[in-house]
Amino acid sequence: MLVVHVHVRVKPEYIDEFKAASIVNAVESTTEPGIARFDVVQRLDDPTRFVLVEVYRDEKAPSAHKETAHYLTWRDSVSIMMAEPRTSSRFCSLFPPDTGW
Repeated sequence: MLVVHVHVRVKPEYIDEFKAASIVNAVESTTEPGIARFDVVQRLDDPTRFVLVEVYRDEKAPSAHKETAHYLTWRDSVSIMMAEPRTSSRFCSLFPPDTGW
């Protein structure tokens, strides 16, 4: 499995709107066959910082995800909310083993 952490810092006045848009995107994303899990987490000590934890079943799934209507809507709607460009890091999952959850 491929795990991607997307780090986002939003402008303080957009925190609630960003959360709402990201949750809609996450719910829709979990219906994609290539996505095993999609979490939206917010830092406790800095509520302007979020991490999207995206767990993909294979290397092709991120590209497929970026072509979906819900992702494109999310991307376009949150772009003005960001205080800086988002960044991402890619990881391989060591545990739990890939059992097709």
